[in-house]
Amino acid sequence: MSLLAADDVYALAPYAKTLGVVFDEMSADGVRATLAHDLSLSTVGGGLHGGALMGLADVCGAVCAALNGPAGAAPATVESSTHFLRPARTDVVATARPLRVGRNAVVEIDVHDAEGALCARVTQVVTAVAPKAS
Repeated sequence: MSLLAADDVYALAPYAKTLGVVFDEMSADGVRATLAHDLSLSTVGGGLHGGALMGLADVCGAVCAALNGPAGAAPATVESSTHFLRPARTDVVATARPLRVGRNAVVEIDVHDAEGALCARVTQVVTAVAPKAS
């Protein structure tokens, strides 16, 4: 099992910081992160763009898989399925939990709005990529 801190994630995947992902909890049992609603990330009607929700979910899923994978291995999403259930017009919270761990982890991520309504559910397969020998 790997240990990660938010600064480690930002260094390895700068996109997470650029998007505005803020980690609330990070453990092998689950990852929780928040994305603030920002009009620059919105689409028609002021809802967060689906790509922003998917980006948040992907970061959470990858971190969850990494925390359950071999030390030093980098997570790589190889499959992702997103179901959009309602618009998100507030800050959102993503919660990732492992469904299966191993060389390929299966992770489920729920994205809720500030009122607690489920806005998206994402299921991902994430593989562990071993670091290249120098």
